[in-house]
Amino acid sequence: MIPSHTLASLGWSADFLRQLDADDLATLTPARVTGVHRDRLTILSVTGAAELRLPPDIAAGDVAVGDWVLADPEMGRVARLLDRRSRIFRRAAGDTSREQLIVANVDTVFITTSCSEEFNEARLERYLALAHAGGVPPVFVLTKADRTDDPDAYMDRLRAIGPAVPAIMLNAKAPGAVEALKPWCGPGQTVAFLGMSGVGKSTLASALTGIDLDTGEVREDDMKGRHTTTAREMHAIPGGGWLIDTPGMRELRLTDMADGIDETFAEIAALATECRFRDCAHGPEPGCAVQAAIKAGTVDAARVERWKKLHEENAGHTASALDRRRKGKDLSQWVKQAKRVKGAG
Repeated sequence: MIPSHTLASLGWSADFLRQLDADDLATLTPARVTGVHRDRLTILSVTGAAELRLPPDIAAGDVAVGDWVLADPEMGRVARLLDRRSRIFRRAAGDTSREQLIVANVDTVFITTSCSEEFNEARLERYLALAHAGGVPPVFVLTKADRTDDPDAYMDRLRAIGPAVPAIMLNAKAPGAVEALKPWCGPGQTVAFLGMSGVGKSTLASALTGIDLDTGEVREDDMKGRHTTTAREMHAIPGGGWLIDTPGMRELRLTDMADGIDETFAEIAALATECRFRDCAHGPEPGCAVQAAIKAGTVDAARVERWKKLHEENAGHTASALDRRRKGKDLSQWVKQAKRVKGAG
């Protein structure tokens, strides 16, 4: 039987190989997660597609499409989840202590917006922060260029919020539109789309894979969209590479993303290091380099306010998560102490 894939074509790299020892290589099989279900995973390995049961110590929420696992072929279950090279995540709805994985081990994320009223700098900066925080290189994709008289104005707005981020403009429904995405696709490469519903993500994703991937938005309470088994799946791109389908999400809450926010607002973060006071709030304090730049016209005041707002949101969620973990630890210690006292009595 000829294997349908090689490890390299599935996206395997030295980062994953370094996590294995001789026993792992002899007894376990590396596999890429293509779908996450309630109590099992669908995977691809060099021997083809299969399903694996999840062990008691790994919950479905701990795994993302794109992850690498070590499979125990005799038991038909996951033996170990490998560390990720990159991930996109957010704070889980209603639980400040839990990280909600969106995708893992992605090489490029196409942050998609359109030449319409949907275009929103604050939302795009939030997507950028998510990408930077998870170590995923972003690319801006501007769609519906045929619906405006001044598409260059939208490109200028993109460059203003991400001057170092590659940006392409296209009509998602035009024949051959996906050719503009091909430089980031290829054997062993994994891509994903982020963006609001209605901007052309599904159209581009379907054109890339040759599969109808119109999944609509995902409900916030249970993360279920129109897929029957999973909100996200990994699909092959003809000619090589993989697309992880990510249905539109209405909210992307930030937590533990301070570095990603500062990378998104690199020019402002650099100025902040020059303020007179280390704890400068970048308001009316004397010696604030950020406010000085606003007055000089070298930094956009609205962009500074968005930077501050994201940091405030992130700090609030991060502190709340730390507090919840601390309280959980204190409660656990109290229970252990009570058991010891009861045993001694």
